[in-house]
Amino acid sequence: MVEGYSQQPSERRSVHYQPTAWNSNFVKSLENHNNNDEIQKQRAEKLKGEVRAMIGDTDANSLAILELIDDIQRLGLSYHFEKDITRALDRMFLCVNGTNVWTQQKGTVHAIAICFRLCRQYGYEGEKLMEEAKVFTTKHLKGKIVNEDLEEQINHALEMPLQHRMLRLEARWCIEAYGKRKDANYLLLEMAKLEFNMVQSMLQGELKDMSSDCRKSLTKLAALVTTIDDVYDVYGSLDELELFTAAVHRWDIEAVETLPDYMKLCFLALYNTTNEMAYDILKRKGVNIIPHLKRAWAALCKTFLKEAKWCSNRETPTFKAYLDNALVSVSGVLISVHVYFLLTETITKEALECLEKKYHPLVECSSLIFRFFNDLATSKAELERGESTNSILCYMHETEVSEQEARKHIRSLIEEAWKKMNKERVAADSPFEKPFIETAFNLARIAQCTYQNGDGHGAPDNKAKNRILSVINEPITYTCMCKDFNTGQIC
Repeated sequence: MVEGYSQQPSERRSVHYQPTAWNSNFVKSLENHNNNDEIQKQRAEKLKGEVRAMIGDTDANSLAILELIDDIQRLGLSYHFEKDITRALDRMFLCVNGTNVWTQQKGTVHAIAICFRLCRQYGYEGEKLMEEAKVFTTKHLKGKIVNEDLEEQINHALEMPLQHRMLRLEARWCIEAYGKRKDANYLLLEMAKLEFNMVQSMLQGELKDMSSDCRKSLTKLAALVTTIDDVYDVYGSLDELELFTAAVHRWDIEAVETLPDYMKLCFLALYNTTNEMAYDILKRKGVNIIPHLKRAWAALCKTFLKEAKWCSNRETPTFKAYLDNALVSVSGVLISVHVYFLLTETITKEALECLEKKYHPLVECSSLIFRFFNDLATSKAELERGESTNSILCYMHETEVSEQEARKHIRSLIEEAWKKMNKERVAADSPFEKPFIETAFNLARIAQCTYQNGDGHGAPDNKAKNRILSVINEPITYTCMCKDFNTGQIC
């Protein structure tokens, strides 16, 4: 019997999670439907040049440029044209001050809506008026749908704001919807289809060998978080969890001797994987990040332990106490710390303080969105297995409102968190580089996508599986309309 550990619990809880829908054979069997041959690459480059010229056309009217940029973003192409779009929008914003957009289009709702979306994406305020407009337009759009294609687009728009959606999933949907439009620009449509299939081919290759360092590290991180979270939520006794939390805090390989056998495996996997990541960063960037990673893991396990104690004691904390703990326990802070070191070229003291001491709004809000969507999707199942803490239950208990009202309140907090993130996205004094900022948004988007229609992580249904397949395994039908098949030359 090891020191610090007295006995095995007589019974273990079990949640009976459904088996995974994926396995290594599926990943290995992914077929590259698009070989990225030289002809397609040449065609893609030619199309980029033509689209770039359209964005920079100073003779086009302001609304036409705004519509083009809107289409480019929705079709998943904007990352090719960031500088061109910024230059065009700079011209648009100057024109707005000079009333160009508004006078040319006589203040149409269409022009104002597109201009507002693009301005808001770049950090301009105006929320109160637009919230009132949202209520008005939602009511009237739902009551006046007469065209089937238009109905599909309206329902899609009302379901979730564009900036909350997963980019590749949204690109797939928009490409198919754009192809039905009578005013579709076929050069843009061709480029979108070609680009989607080329990116899908790249993702298939990365999924097979996990060649991206960042994706490889985050996949390991997700596996560790999920496993250790279940140990705290379901399997471990409080005595065992105290020992594991102390071992992580010590970050000493000898601490493994204080743990039961099943926890030894968890601790060694955590210890070795974290040290491996830190070694890679030390080689590439010359920075020792082990102190930062171990503090992040110790903080996470501490919050896991607090939730386990709440559950064991059948204690419902205050809403604030729950959120203060949940901000860390959802693992968003841990993920952010890892992503920062993986993606950032210049590591700064200011940024580290925003990750470890007073959490920056990007880190805080993306983590809260993650937690709130998780709670909205999983609260019923958690209560059925005896857990007593989630944001919905805590708010109901504290304010004595119905579950419906509590859910409504949580959704309002999600909206507020998104607004704060939108503002921080373009803050001139941000301590973070653009890749990290975009990753914070992607964390929130992943949470919303995963839990939008239920627990897409713990109990994914066919819809969740099909969405994944549409991005990584099902190409869009594409034919190069401007290729001379006799000579192989690009038009």
